[in-house]
Amino acid sequence: MLKRLTQKIRHFIHRKLRQSYRISRKTIEFSCLLIGAALVSLFSLGFAKFADLALHWNAQWSAKYPYAVWLVLPLGLAFLAWFTAKYTPYVSGSGIPQVIASIDMPYSANKSKLIAFGQTLWKIPLTFLAMLFGASVGREGPSVQVGAAVMYAWGNVCRRHGLAFKGLNANELMATGAAGGLAAAFNAPLAGVIFAIEELGRGILLRWERRVLLGVLTAGFILVAIEGNNPYFPNYQGETSVPYMFLWVMLCGVVSGIFGGIFAKLLAKGVAGSAPAKIRGWIRRHPIYTAFILGLILAGLGTFTHGQTYGTGYDVVTQALSGAEIGSEVGISKLFATVATYWTGTAGGIFTPSLTTGAGIGAQIWALTGGIVDQRLLVLLCMAAFLAGATQSPVTASVVVMEMTSSEPVLFWLLICSLIASIISRQFNAKPFYHFAAGRFRQRIQEEAKQQEAIKQDAVKQEVTKQAVQEETK
Repeated sequence: MLKRLTQKIRHFIHRKLRQSYRISRKTIEFSCLLIGAALVSLFSLGFAKFADLALHWNAQWSAKYPYAVWLVLPLGLAFLAWFTAKYTPYVSGSGIPQVIASIDMPYSANKSKLIAFGQTLWKIPLTFLAMLFGASVGREGPSVQVGAAVMYAWGNVCRRHGLAFKGLNANELMATGAAGGLAAAFNAPLAGVIFAIEELGRGILLRWERRVLLGVLTAGFILVAIEGNNPYFPNYQGETSVPYMFLWVMLCGVVSGIFGGIFAKLLAKGVAGSAPAKIRGWIRRHPIYTAFILGLILAGLGTFTHGQTYGTGYDVVTQALSGAEIGSEVGISKLFATVATYWTGTAGGIFTPSLTTGAGIGAQIWALTGGIVDQRLLVLLCMAAFLAGATQSPVTASVVVMEMTSSEPVLFWLLICSLIASIISRQFNAKPFYHFAAGRFRQRIQEEAKQQEAIKQDAVKQEVTKQAVQEETK
């Protein structure tokens, strides 16, 4: 009797110890997830501060020395094109395609090459310099790549020491960091989740389990706790409905979809693919000179628009959403300025510049229609629609714009307008731009892997031949 009672007590104590161990392991893993999300938020916050400083300095020097842009922009972009191609080839462009390509690649030694922590951190100073020089770039796409690199590196540290993330694979860590980076960059936690599901998960098998979504939301909420619950742009104060609303939504969706499709097509083709056949060879052989010429074009566009095409275009969007006139040339000029910047091959995103382009298109539609409806409403609709046309991610575009402007009453119309623009955009560019660019990065990594394998095989053959010669000599 006493022996049986003792066995029951031992069994009870052992079971409780196992339960407490499981609880402690879950607590440790949850803590590690929170730490990773906090690191993503802090990197995004630091990146944002650097970007704001670069934009402020650019506004100062370009206003004080307006003719200096004709020298600084061409030389600056030529330098960035040279440095990026030579030392940091995997941080060129937005950063979102690199993350998509990494998630899509099979598990191998090259899977994380595009988001290697040491190289990806170069995204921050290179984007800073591009903004300082006056290039038309944003920091949100780069924040996605940096966020993925930070979370993946942190996950590897935790796994190496047996702390956490044994149940999360590399893809889920990358997606958590990438979407968390976007959520923190835009101060929009919900948009980060939608982005992860719609953009990162498109055509790729990802398990959207609780920890992944929790990590994304945590990264956004940590930044909200630090910076306050303030939208990226000022709160929307315009109309939420006007007579014949659906017709205005159709108009904004079609126009923004056309320009968004053209924008994505130009980005995908590149400068050589868009140039006349006679000079394509020269462009491919001389990328630095090409970047210099594109810098001259950017300087011309900036001078033409009185500096409104430089940087992200945040001030332009703020003015347009407040109802102030921003000039009929801003939208199309910003489109071509962003394309020209992307063609140089330097680091920098297209997310916020796309919103600025959409705002300019909305202001132009308002001017051409005689101002019979609220300009702020058309600007808001075209911001979401152009972004949807450029990325073919209508849900992400509408939710991002809604959270950035606190325009919840207009969300339904934003979504309809974005869907229309996305459908129109596909007629110009069948494959979403981010995934098209991801395919190029993926192909590049595969070709480099093949070259390395061929070099190794040649080395082995030479060693075998050398040993055979030595044996014959003996």
